[in-house]
Amino acid sequence: MTKKKCIGILTSGGDAPGMNAAIRAVTRSAIYNGFDVKAIYRGYKGLLTGEIVSFRTQNVSNIIQQGGTILKTARCKEFETPEGRQLAYDNIQKEGIDALVTIGGDGTLTGARIFATEHNFPIIGLPGTIDNDLYGTDTTIGYDTALNTIMEAVDKIRDTATSHERLFFIEVMGRDAGFLALNGAIASGAEAAIIPEIATEVDQLEALIKNGFRKSKNSSIVLVAESPSTGGAIHLAERVKNEYPQYDVRVSILGHLQRGGSPTANDRILASRMGAAAIDALLDDQRNVMIGIRDDQIEYVPFNKAIKNDKPINRELLNTLRILSI
Repeated sequence: MTKKKCIGILTSGGDAPGMNAAIRAVTRSAIYNGFDVKAIYRGYKGLLTGEIVSFRTQNVSNIIQQGGTILKTARCKEFETPEGRQLAYDNIQKEGIDALVTIGGDGTLTGARIFATEHNFPIIGLPGTIDNDLYGTDTTIGYDTALNTIMEAVDKIRDTATSHERLFFIEVMGRDAGFLALNGAIASGAEAAIIPEIATEVDQLEALIKNGFRKSKNSSIVLVAESPSTGGAIHLAERVKNEYPQYDVRVSILGHLQRGGSPTANDRILASRMGAAAIDALLDDQRNVMIGIRDDQIEYVPFNKAIKNDKPINRELLNTLRILSI
């Protein structure tokens, strides 16, 4: 890293609470270690359009508590082509950027891996996604905040569900991962979670009903992970109306509510540690790795592992939820 003098930083893909804390940490850690910092706006798209500006420490003042990302984010189809990535590389060279720190999820790391391989360019990735679906890290930036948002929303929905003695299907994000649904269900005292990880093993709705669903309760909450394999909350509600018409069913889709809000203390601390660790990794001549955290220790996870390996669900939590929902 002795020859590298300028660090570029960008956020890409879906935004997540804590990204600003990570931007702050990367910027200030880089400056502390004597590097210049250039911020790239609108993710990989900004590399193509040249939306690149110099950052000093005051550029990241008073942002640690803000949700979203001050650098904005955007999808970029052009970056998926060799020609687009070549243009991005040319702009990086023109700006004098020697290494990149990218903050985002699976798609962001995939783009980083391809770009780094094609152009032999050092990149460090930070796992910024509310889905918590990246392999090699116990948690991702934004997950804790989204989980707390879900818990608070379910608490409010339960008030009306109890008043009307209804069955509520609450759909949460997570794409093909059930971490938000499962842990959100436990945290909010929900009766069940329907998640993609076991969708091919059992008809989760049928199992729910057959196991004495609702019993003596005057309301029931079920969290559903948005996924083609679960069918989503609307599909499940239709099934209930057709197959179990005795239930008064309602659907609530939390949607992008889960992405917003001021990050929790856990997410701010996690993002700060990971941001500082990204600069440490570059100083150690690491490249093409994601910063992960395992058992509260920073780890370097090769992009290939972080992207290709599926992160397993903790099945003991499924049993815990089942026991506590009686």
